[in-house]
Amino acid sequence: MILRILPAAAFVLAAALVLPAARAAETVTCPDLATAVQVGTCPSDADLRIAFDGHCSADSRMNDKAGEQLCLDFQRFRKEKNVALWEAGAFQSYLSCDPLPRLSGPAVEMRVTKVGTITRVVCTGADGTEFAYRTKATCTVTGKTATCR
Repeated sequence: MILRILPAAAFVLAAALVLPAARAAETVTCPDLATAVQVGTCPSDADLRIAFDGHCSADSRMNDKAGEQLCLDFQRFRKEKNVALWEAGAFQSYLSCDPLPRLSGPAVEMRVTKVGTITRVVCTGADGTEFAYRTKATCTVTGKTATCR
């Protein structure tokens, strides 16, 4: 009797491990951007110079895949790469350190984009600043609320 139950129990256990569990829907709302805090440090000029020299050396042709032409001069590189990580709840953004942003108020727009297997729920502030929430779930937006499953 026990020998008959063991294969069935093993099958149920294996199925539970292999099949994804039904996930409850997650509701995501845009944070108040005034609550955003800088969690990364701004790079020093020395750090940017080292990055410029490394990025724009002999391999600059290989690094410029998007046609950004960052290696034309240091100021163009500095403008693009002088950023720090900011967080507002589960949302993140890389914002310029020249000058440090003054974030205020709620987001004015919410949208969903897909980048590969990652879904980005993007909240845009009145000044155009974007904060993104990343997930592997599929999300849909209704008004200023996203439902992710």
